[in-house]
Amino acid sequence: MGEAKRRKDLGLKPKKSDLNKIVDNSPRLINWLPITEKQKDKFIQLSIKTSWVGIGLLVFLWIIVRFIGPSLGWWTPADSL
Repeated sequence: MGEAKRRKDLGLKPKKSDLNKIVDNSPRLINWLPITEKQKDKFIQLSIKTSWVGIGLLVFLWIIVRFIGPSLGWWTPADSL
């Protein structure tokens, strides 16, 4: 008999290390696929955040290429020749 089961049978509290574990009881998307609804939602939130970071980096790079680089004399834009 395992320690957790023995403590449960005796009516004792779980160990402190067992309290820190988060159990995901949300339903699975597909029965044979080990991905739950919470994991799907977390993935969608992560992909939204990373896409915003990518958009921000693209704008930052565009500002450098279009304005900062030519003003410092690093290169000349093709449309100003």
